[in-house]
Order: sequence, then C-alpha cells, then structure tokens
Amino acid sequence: MLKKFVRYYLPHKKLFLADMFCALVLSLCGMFYPMIARAAINRYIPQRELGPLLFWMGVLLALYSLKAALTFFVQYYGHVMGVRIQVDIRRDAFEHLQRLPFAFFDKTRTGALMSCIINDTFEIAELAHHGPEDLFISLAMLTGSFFLLCSMNVPLTLIIFAFIPILTGFAALKRRKLSRTSMRTRREIAEVNADLQNAVAGVRVSRAFESSDLEIYKFERSNTAYERARGQQYRAMGEFFSGTGYLLDLLLLVTLTAGGIFAYKGAINAGDLAAYLLFVGLFTEPIKRLIQFTEQFQSGMTGFVRIQELLAAEPERDDPDAVELTDIQGAISFQDVSFRYEDGQDILVRLSLDIRPGETVALVGPSGGGKSTLCHLLLRFYEPIEGAITLDGRDIRRITRSSLRRNIGIVQQDTYLFSGTIRDNIAYSSADATDEAVRSAAQQAALDDFILSLPEGYETQVGERGVMLSGGQRQRIAIARVFLKNPRLLILDEATSALDNVTEAQIQSSLEALCRGRTTLMVAHRLSTVRHADRIIVLTQDGVAEQGTHEELAARGGVYARLVNPSHGKTSA
Repeated sequence: MLKKFVRYYLPHKKLFLADMFCALVLSLCGMFYPMIARAAINRYIPQRELGPLLFWMGVLLALYSLKAALTFFVQYYGHVMGVRIQVDIRRDAFEHLQRLPFAFFDKTRTGALMSCIINDTFEIAELAHHGPEDLFISLAMLTGSFFLLCSMNVPLTLIIFAFIPILTGFAALKRRKLSRTSMRTRREIAEVNADLQNAVAGVRVSRAFESSDLEIYKFERSNTAYERARGQQYRAMGEFFSGTGYLLDLLLLVTLTAGGIFAYKGAINAGDLAAYLLFVGLFTEPIKRLIQFTEQFQSGMTGFVRIQELLAAEPERDDPDAVELTDIQGAISFQDVSFRYEDGQDILVRLSLDIRPGETVALVGPSGGGKSTLCHLLLRFYEPIEGAITLDGRDIRRITRSSLRRNIGIVQQDTYLFSGTIRDNIAYSSADATDEAVRSAAQQAALDDFILSLPEGYETQVGERGVMLSGGQRQRIAIARVFLKNPRLLILDEATSALDNVTEAQIQSSLEALCRGRTTLMVAHRLSTVRHADRIIVLTQDGVAEQGTHEELAARGGVYARLVNPSHGKTSA
C-alpha cells in the first residue's frame, strides 16, 4: 500500500525534495539555541565577554529570520504539494469511476462515493504534506540531539533516550486501536453522506407523502451511528495522546532529576545542565511530531485504503481484439441471450430476436419481461451470461464500447439534465457542436420557439436535474440531444410514459422524425405510441410471446390483444 502511495509523489518530486531540504534546515536551526545558550552561561556571561555574546545573538537573529522564511516555504509549498497529490488521487478515482460497469453503481450508494472522493482525499492530502515532513524533521532532530547531548554527558543522554523504545511501544500498541476506529468512522460518515444525498434528491417525494419524519429518523439513525464511531475514535485518540503526554512529562522529570544528581556530584556544570534542559525541550518536540505523525498516518492511510478499494473495482474493459465500429447498416441480432442481475432471478432465458436495418421494433409486455434489459445489453451496460448479440453480423463484444455507444442514441423515461444551460444539455452528445448545429437539433425536436421565448434563450439555466423545466420540455431536450448526435441506432426506452396525453401527442411527431431512417428499438407501456412500429414484439417472463404488426396482433386475440383491450375495448395506458 505504501508503494502505491509513494508513487503519487513522483510527479512532484522537485517540490517534495525542496520541502524536505527546508525541513532539514529548519530542524538544524532549532539546535543552535541550546548550544549558544550553553556557551553564554559557561563562558561569555561569567567572563563578561560582551562582543562574542552580541555576535552570537546576531547569529541567532539571522537564524530566526531564515527559520521564518523556511517555515513560510514549508507551510505554503508543502500544502500546495499535498493539494496537488490530493487532486491527482481524486482525478484517478473519478476517471476510474467513469469506467466502472453499471453493476457497481447498482450496489454502491452515491453519497458513500462522494464521501470517499471528497473527504478521504482531504485526509490523504494532509498526510502527503505533513507525514514525510514530520517524520523527516523528527528523525533529523533526534539524531542531531543524540550526538550533541552525548558530547556533553553520555550517561545522562542514554537515560533520556531509553524512553524512546517505551514511547514507541506504547504508540504502536494504541495505533492498532486507532486504525480500527478510524476506518469505522470513515464508513459511518459515508453512510451519513449517502442518507443526506438521498434525502435531498428525493425531497419532493418526501414532502408529497409527508414523510419528512421518516427521513429525519433515517438520517438520525446513521448520524447516531457516526456519533458512536467517532466517540470510540476519540476515546482511542484520548488514550493515545494522554499516554504519550504522560510519558513525555516523565521524561522531563527524569531529566531534571538525573541532571540535578549529576550536577550535585559535579559530573555536569550549570551551563551544560541548562543546555540539557533546553535540548530536552527540543527533544520532546520531534517526539510529539512522531506521535502526531502516527495519528495522521492512520487517518490518511485509512482514506487511502478506501480509495484503493474503489480503484480495485474492476472497470469495463474491451476485448484485446475489439475494433472500432464503422459503416453501420443497423442489423441487430440477439442469439440465445440469457441474463440475470446479481443475486436475482433470470430476466432473459435463451432469447433470440432479429431486427432488420432501418426497422422500428417495439417491445411491449408486462413489467419484468426484460424490455429495458435488452436495451441495456445492446449498449453493453451489462453483459449477457449466455448467448451473443451481434450488430451487422459482428459480436458486439468484439466492438469497442466507445464506438458502439457513439453510434447509439437513447431517449429514456427519466430524462437526466445536468446543471447548466439548455445549450450545454443539448450539446452534451457533441461538446464541440456549433451554435447553428445546436439550434438545428432544437428545431427538429420542435423546441426552438420555446427556447427563444425565454429571456436568456439557449443560455437559460435548467436547474439541478432540469427542475426549472417541465417534463415535456426536458424530454424535447433529450430528443434534440439525439438529433445532434445523429446515431444510426436508436433506443426509445419508455420515452413518453412519464408525460400526459397532450404532451405525448406533441412530442410524438418529433419522435417519429427521429426514428426515420434509423434502426429503432422502442420500449413502451403506452400502446398508442407503438401502433405505427414496423413490428411489435410482446415480451413476457417466458420470452417472446408473439410478434407482428399492430393490426396482426390485435386480430390474433393473444397477449397483445388483451393489452390493447383489457376490458371490452378500452386501450391500455
């Protein structure tokens, strides 16, 4: 794990080395004061040597000025380096997220992912900056202090340094508990974020059903679990810091006691003892840094472990021999395709279906028959567990996902609009589209007049998920998006089922224009939208129940006829 963490320093190695050099000089600057104080007490003050005393005071002033400049560099550029590493890790995580299969998102809560990518990377940034710096300064100061103290009195130095194994052992013992509680806290705050995101996204539903109390209860439950986990973490931190603080206080007591005894016996003079006490004060500083590093290491590495768990999730991969899709005719074939979702029942069992180039095929039938699943399989959002899907006779597993999806347009029931302008959302399928191309697509979707009637026209903000627009307007933007993309294959997945009858009738002409000249797979519950399809396929949990034109199936008196006339001629809605 450490090797993976260290590699993030490589792009910033110059800044890292400069930070470590400044940290080293800072640690050396701190060692001059006790030595100058020792000389002043032992020599310059007793012998009334004012010149050398003032000279070394000037040296100290220069060192303190240098120390201030180095501290600024370490604080500023060290944090900048940490943020850059944080940005790199966050970028890797987000890019990996974009390549993960739909199955990953089916079982992972959005809020938990946000917590991992935002909160955990912040802790990683703090470790990336302070961790090596604290460790390096501490080791340099401990090493330098050891040799300087040995030059004054070896036995007293050995007594002081005998405390280091005790401190190290205690820190290692408490570190494991701190690690466990830190990991649990991260997981609980991820649940809090997930509940918060879920509640905010569904606020209209909870208000409509007067379920605010339920949402408050669910949030309070996860929030209380976080409180308990955080309390246990703080308990572990309290034990850690109080124990190490107590040992450091004992170190000062032992130093003063042993130094007093040595001075009483004449083994050390007053100046050396004063320097010793000053050095011990400096000596405790790197130990405190090491203690702080231990806590920070646990917090940062816990976050890094969670990031690595995300990065370890298997992304979508193209086959080594996959090729780019070009010159599409549009013939689609499902050959003995079987599929089930994870831990679920079979959705498709050995289903076979052929669609001719340019044909509009409607999929109808009861929920759970696999209509939307077929569309998802064609887009390779999921992979069949058996069988094959071919496009123009080529297995789509031998086609790169990017080129396959570039050639398929989709309009779904739940139209997702991104925060931004109307123009941004239409141009989402083609980021480099010109204003003329965007407007042409809007005209084809019968949306241009509405947009121009708005005060800001195409620069009108749509709000989060498009809440500033009506359902029909959002749906027209989705249609315009596909017109701009101009794909050879088209999927209409219940594209009008969320609309009222009047709005559906207005959009129907745009959909018919969109389907013209394209191979189209249409999923619908409203049978009025599929009457003009070239072929209607009735899918049930047993597979293809029947297929044909609207007239043929209505006259046959089978499943479709019962859907059309469920009760003496009433049309299913």
